[in-house]
Amino acid sequence: MFTPQASPGLGSVSLIGMGIGAIGSAIGTYQQTKSARSQLRYQAAMAEINARMAERSAQQAMQQGQQQVAATTMKYGALKSSQRAAMAANGVDLGTGSAAELQASTDILKDIDKHTIESNAISNAFGYRTQGTGYQNQARMDRASASSMSPVSAGFSTLLGSATKVASSWYILDKVGAMPGGSSAVDTTMPGPSSSEGMW
Repeated sequence: MFTPQASPGLGSVSLIGMGIGAIGSAIGTYQQTKSARSQLRYQAAMAEINARMAERSAQQAMQQGQQQVAATTMKYGALKSSQRAAMAANGVDLGTGSAAELQASTDILKDIDKHTIESNAISNAFGYRTQGTGYQNQARMDRASASSMSPVSAGFSTLLGSATKVASSWYILDKVGAMPGGSSAVDTTMPGPSSSEGMW
């Protein structure tokens, strides 16, 4: 008698299914890697745009500061002229005493306001440029990550891993006789008497 043998057809169908699944997984990995790489490149492009916008904002902050300094200088210049005209009309000596002190005080206030405006402008510009540097670094990292990705290599690696599993399954199915042309069923009959031996 022989032990029941697994159907070779079932083994073939099983391996075909595994092969199709392996190809599907490889294609899926390829598409996912390609999509991830495209997403990183998009993020890098957006970060570069944000970096350029931050630099423009920094330049605008400096320009606004310069405009405010000019306006402040004009304002104090007009104030000082009014003061001098008023004191001259009253016969006050502009170069001595309280008249000189008043003009010096006006100059000091003008310088304080100018320095405050310049400091604020520099601080704002620095903040924007710090943001810009962060965006530039992010863009570099995203581009480097995208460059390190290879959809073909990722898909091939997945396919190679699946092929190893398919080969292992084929080996097991072949051992149990589930593959066409594989191992035959095991003969479990007991050996009978030799034909050369007589029956008494």
